[in-house]
Amino acid sequence: MTEAAQDDAFSDDILIPAVDGYPLAATLFLPRGPKRHAVLINSATATPRKIYRGFAAHLAQRGAAVLTYDYRGIGGSRQTDVLGFNRPKSLVGFKASMTDWATLDITAAVDWMRERYRHLPLFYVGHSFGGQALGLLTNNVEVSRALLVASQAAYWRLMASPERYRVWAFLNLVGHPLTNALGYAPGWSGLGEDLPKEVFLQWTRWVMSPRYLFDDASLVARVTNFANYEGALRALCFSDDPWATRAAVSLLCSGFDAIEPEILTVSPSDVGAKKIGHFGFFRSAHRDTLWRDAAAWLLRE
Repeated sequence: MTEAAQDDAFSDDILIPAVDGYPLAATLFLPRGPKRHAVLINSATATPRKIYRGFAAHLAQRGAAVLTYDYRGIGGSRQTDVLGFNRPKSLVGFKASMTDWATLDITAAVDWMRERYRHLPLFYVGHSFGGQALGLLTNNVEVSRALLVASQAAYWRLMASPERYRVWAFLNLVGHPLTNALGYAPGWSGLGEDLPKEVFLQWTRWVMSPRYLFDDASLVARVTNFANYEGALRALCFSDDPWATRAAVSLLCSGFDAIEPEILTVSPSDVGAKKIGHFGFFRSAHRDTLWRDAAAWLLRE
């Protein structure tokens, strides 16, 4: 086990099995002292788990056992053999969709945390897609509190202008034809990380639909599982985030019709920052502001 940057938390790189047995690369963060909470951090699209390392350690220092992990096809979970040594050079022919990420990967991560820490309350942090997926999980009833960070129903017209037009043009005029031609969505096109073909194409279909994933008739889980979640839910949106606007966050939260989600809009000036955007929450510069407040709510300090 390797020590995290802070003296009062540890981290360990491990593998956890998805529902179908696919090995997912993960990192478990543990406090030196007693464990009082269990927290699962779920990534945004095309975002490796290393982005969340600082926030995970921050929560571990406060008594939480925290798991971060990569969805299949992303980061350390691109390998195809159970030992994790066979990393493909590209994702051509790699079978995965956003639905798979939710039903196979995130569902398994929830089960793994629930089984390992069955006597602790289980909390959920979802960034962008990671928050969207909460409503698709058959086992979301195991989660008692959820913090959604820049999670939204990402219909392109709900994005801020001019970003909405850039996104429309990229997805339809560049990304879609390029992905079909290459057999995967290359990170060098502007995505950051390579994406499996069907992940990108399914995401594009959702972004082009007025109610995002709620318009996907093939997604049966959208009907039942959003309504099954009855835990506490706080959704954070940031005034300078062109993707997760207040309208887009509200649309996603409307799917959780068994509860009344709390939606908070934060401006960079509220926390003495110049910008936050879609990814900025997870920068360590916000340790004493955004992280402190989020941890206090999530861990009920």
